[in-house]
Amino acid sequence: MKNATLPPLRVDSELRAAAESVLREGETLSGFVLEAVRLNIERREAQREFIARGLAAREEAKRTGQYVSSAEMLKRLDKSLAKARAKHGAGSR
Repeated sequence: MKNATLPPLRVDSELRAAAESVLREGETLSGFVLEAVRLNIERREAQREFIARGLAAREEAKRTGQYVSSAEMLKRLDKSLAKARAKHGAGSR
């Protein structure tokens, strides 16, 4: 794969200082920025997929007329959370 560059960013000195203040040992500012870009790409892709699943579920519910009440959904989520906590230990909140 051919390498490319991201556009240079102009930031105020306070933002740069804040970024530099949180660098880990051996980490560069360029590496920090690259990681931030990667994490934001992952987050936005996950958001896009989440919204797509929600819209598809809405269309399926409209098509079939089968809806789940909020009370039922909260009950299912509570059950799922309790199961996850039991699996990973109650202290992992």
